[in-house]
Amino acid sequence: MFDTDALRLIDAVARLGSFTAAAVELQYTQSAVSRRVAALESRAGGPLFERLPRGVRLTPAGATLHRHTREVLERLQRAEEELAAVHRGTGGRLRVGAFATANAALVPAALKDYRAAFPGVDTTLIEGMTGHLVERLDQGAIDVAVVSDYPAGLDAPPSITLEPLLEEEFLVGLPAGHRLAGRAEIDLRDLRDDNWIEGARPGQGLMLAAACAAAGFAPRVGMRVGEWTAKLGFVAAGLGVTLVPALATQGMRPDLVLRPIAANAPRRTVFAALPRVALPAARELTRVLAEAAGRMAGCTTPSPTSRAVWPPA
Repeated sequence: MFDTDALRLIDAVARLGSFTAAAVELQYTQSAVSRRVAALESRAGGPLFERLPRGVRLTPAGATLHRHTREVLERLQRAEEELAAVHRGTGGRLRVGAFATANAALVPAALKDYRAAFPGVDTTLIEGMTGHLVERLDQGAIDVAVVSDYPAGLDAPPSITLEPLLEEEFLVGLPAGHRLAGRAEIDLRDLRDDNWIEGARPGQGLMLAAACAAAGFAPRVGMRVGEWTAKLGFVAAGLGVTLVPALATQGMRPDLVLRPIAANAPRRTVFAALPRVALPAARELTRVLAEAAGRMAGCTTPSPTSRAVWPPA
């Protein structure tokens, strides 16, 4: 019924009590204000202002409209301020996706620093597998994601860019009482007869299979457990051994040991994935993630040309 210019005119006349003063504030002519108010009153179905010898004042109908006018103008002002904060990267909502192991230490460390620097940004976390996170990012359901090229590579669709954060080495997780637990490093050939706790589905355990193949044997997979905490529980119970990424070592339980692999240790690259047109807040979080990644033990800075292939073949 009324556009924003009309609402601002009603508010100015009501606040100032004068067509002349409102014309000066809004940079209109007095005659233009009078004509516009008359048109608004016709649209409203009756007078909005009572004309006095000196100035004007709101009629009951005008007071009702002015109350709603103030609410609308204030909400528009808040919207403008929130939009400006989103464009500055200091406000709004930021939906962050991450795979489970990244949530052990990397993402919490980064979000702690990020929230301290940008308390006005409302951050939420969505956990999932890399393939699912990439799909949700492509659909616009999340704003930035921490993903990896494990177990079989990663290649973002054209709508997404990948920024490498770190390369992490995989270690061997052993029960505390394992015969090799006292060694400084492990030769995978010495584990050819052990049961392995594997996380990937049959046909997808490419990293373990490749590492063992390089050592001259095929791993004997005793159990398949997808979640890292559960996988380590099976190892601690003496039911097998497993590969453990460096990012998962931050909350290691005391009843198992981790040992580096003597030669050709498998590695993976962790990326920040963003849409081509990313929120400033998402880009800022990516910078904070890179800083946190630089502090992660057992991880190194990846090459800027790091690239991977997704979906898995």
